[in-house]
Amino acid sequence: MTALRYRGAGYWLAALAFLCAWTVLCWPWLSGEVTIPFDAKAHFQAQIQFLAQALHSGQSPFWTHNVFGGSPQIADPQSLIFSPAILLALFTPDPSFRMVDAYVLAHLLAGGLALLLLFRDRGWHPAGGLLAALVFAFGSSAAWRVQHVGQIASLAFFAIALWLTMRMVQRSSLRSGALAGIAAGLMMVEPDQVALLGAYVLIGVVVGHWLSGGWAAFRASVAPGAVAALAGLCTMALPLVWTWLFAEATTRPAVDLVEAGRGSLHPASLLTAFVADLFGAHDAKVDFWGPYSPHWNASELFLSQNMGQVYFGALPALLLIVPGASRGWLLDRGIRSLSVLFVLMLLFALGRYTPAFSLFYHYLPGVNAFRRPADATFLIGALGAVMAGYVLHRLFTEEGLKLTKRDLACAAGLVLALAVTTVLVAGEQNRLVEALKPMAAATIWFGLALGLVWGLARLRNGFGPAVAALLVTGVVAADLGANNGPNESTALAPEIYDVLRHDTKNETVQVLKRLTAQPSGSPRRDRVELLGMGFEWPNAGMVHGFDHTLGYNPLRLADFSEAVGTRDTIAGPDQRKFTPLFPSYRCPLADYLGLRYIASPVPIEQVDRSLREGDLTLVARTKQGFVYENPRALPRVQFVGGWQLADFDSMKTAGHWPEIDPHAVVLLDAVPPVALSEGPVLAQAEVKLTRYENTEVEITVTSALPGFVVLNDIWHPWWRAAIDGVETDILKANVLFRAVQVPAGSHKVTFSFKPVEGALAELRDLVDPPVEEEVPVPAPVTAPAVAGQGAPFRPSLAVPSRETLDSLRLGAPPVPAGDRQQVSSRAF
Repeated sequence: MTALRYRGAGYWLAALAFLCAWTVLCWPWLSGEVTIPFDAKAHFQAQIQFLAQALHSGQSPFWTHNVFGGSPQIADPQSLIFSPAILLALFTPDPSFRMVDAYVLAHLLAGGLALLLLFRDRGWHPAGGLLAALVFAFGSSAAWRVQHVGQIASLAFFAIALWLTMRMVQRSSLRSGALAGIAAGLMMVEPDQVALLGAYVLIGVVVGHWLSGGWAAFRASVAPGAVAALAGLCTMALPLVWTWLFAEATTRPAVDLVEAGRGSLHPASLLTAFVADLFGAHDAKVDFWGPYSPHWNASELFLSQNMGQVYFGALPALLLIVPGASRGWLLDRGIRSLSVLFVLMLLFALGRYTPAFSLFYHYLPGVNAFRRPADATFLIGALGAVMAGYVLHRLFTEEGLKLTKRDLACAAGLVLALAVTTVLVAGEQNRLVEALKPMAAATIWFGLALGLVWGLARLRNGFGPAVAALLVTGVVAADLGANNGPNESTALAPEIYDVLRHDTKNETVQVLKRLTAQPSGSPRRDRVELLGMGFEWPNAGMVHGFDHTLGYNPLRLADFSEAVGTRDTIAGPDQRKFTPLFPSYRCPLADYLGLRYIASPVPIEQVDRSLREGDLTLVARTKQGFVYENPRALPRVQFVGGWQLADFDSMKTAGHWPEIDPHAVVLLDAVPPVALSEGPVLAQAEVKLTRYENTEVEITVTSALPGFVVLNDIWHPWWRAAIDGVETDILKANVLFRAVQVPAGSHKVTFSFKPVEGALAELRDLVDPPVEEEVPVPAPVTAPAVAGQGAPFRPSLAVPSRETLDSLRLGAPPVPAGDRQQVSSRAF
């Protein structure tokens, strides 16, 4: 193997060994026995499902109506539109849990293979590359935070970009520079903190090359570096502009230094690099007692228990100490820059516990946009993997290598220091008994690693390297499989997330799909609210096609959130946040939203205590809870004859909605383009919603009077409208929604989502803000200027079909005699 590795055979064998280890370690997920839980399902499974359904139905995935009243998917960094997930979405219209899990785990395979290629380019031993690949894929946060799909993708592209960047500076290659730029661009195109830190590491690698190689190295890398920068810019520029504009319009608050510090890695968590399950994060039978738990100061840090796990194997950890640090190998010219960057990432992860983070926060662009320094553990694992692999390479290539007394003393000192520190921490928390088992396991793994290091020095000739590679694969894979394998943070039963399957038989989902179904041309598209049905529920609408007023996403349009009241998620009923303008389900804004059905696991009166009898109607009782109907919910599209000026910001703050008839008056924040007398106008019109897709909405209207077509979808600057093919202005209406002024007669109104045109216009307005005209003080509402019969407004709804009523076992709906003709005479 030693002779063949220079011709590539050794690396092919290492790649095959890594592929086999990846298959074995990933098999619990690949087989479907377990699935990657939490965010991977509640958020990303729904995103991929929406993407696939949009593509296979011939629609654009750039906007979704299914959560938060509407959201620009193309600008959402977690929508996966600009990721390899697009390939999975193109492959099938219904990606299964196993497919999505395989897609996530394939990132780790790709990143590990990239590190193998890095070792080949540098001429380092394939056994070292194999070790680096295993540790990268199954060590530290790559294993413990696999549910964070976006960060896993960023980590994989970081590994690919690292390989190509090091090849670029090593060979002064323009092609490698272009590929490195594309890889780095793909890493940054859906930005998160892992991508940001990865970009800084790549810059650090180039700077380290300049410092070690001098002027000649700098001059040789200028052209490839320029090509890399240009390629990266072309790859990520437009998506990042979209994301930036979206983020500026969302609720995501500014992250100050104190808030960011609450996401720091506690120094005690570093013990898990050596004692794998010290705090009980892996063992479901042990109550987790480490930092971030109630046993410590729970208000000091805000991290999940898996975020503090940094174990990446006994052998790699030992190699970094002995002989990596003890002999100074980690300061060799070829690895020195990565060693320095490893230390910097460690300081970054510790956050508030060192003064270094304050400098990072204030002087590194982008750091102050994120709230969790502990995300640097992804980079710690990746860099540590390369460093450990390099030390193993030195073990195989160093002439006359023997373990010295100094090496053994360093190893013994490490074990003693770890034992003392672990006992002190466990004793402080009164957890000595719980700590004994992981300490004993760590002693066994480190003893095995020390024996392996001693043996590797003797497996240098003949078939020795091949045997050594097999031993490294077996021992490291077994170690990481046992200590970082499936656990309650990374692997749960697929049945828990059944509601996110497209073909689910969930009773509540089936009820909502039947209730919200409408005939072709109906102006209705009723919204629902999933009121704390569980962690996996908020984005279910993206899978099943109904429109949820809330959802699960850290990025939500601020205008909608401030009016309706949203949080990152709505996993429990206690997370429902009411606002001045949406103080109850019995309020005008709920009606304008078309919020017709509310599913709750508890009686609705326990959540909204202001409700009175008759405000909502119980229409179904399922295994999961209760389904209520709001009988006042308005259609998705209306024709309104009159208008009235209103101060929307004041309305959101004070919670006061003018006493108006929503069929006669639309509230506007500016005077309409065509002069019409302000005031209510009741106008008879026929309105049909003839096409309703993600990015295209088509409405036909026939009216004897001019007025406004009101689309009760959230207003956003990237939407454009046209009347009979002629572009027209979209007016912001009724605080959140859209309206188009139309003349009398029959017309076709289209709304189209144009993200490129809209973003460019928004940028132009930021550079050269338009002059705002002074808005007159709103006049008091008068009696209707034009009235059909002058009758008071009575909201009316389409009556559910007999099949729906029978399926829900509700019987015939009670309809007051005076209302029967009105209900039957309206066309829905």
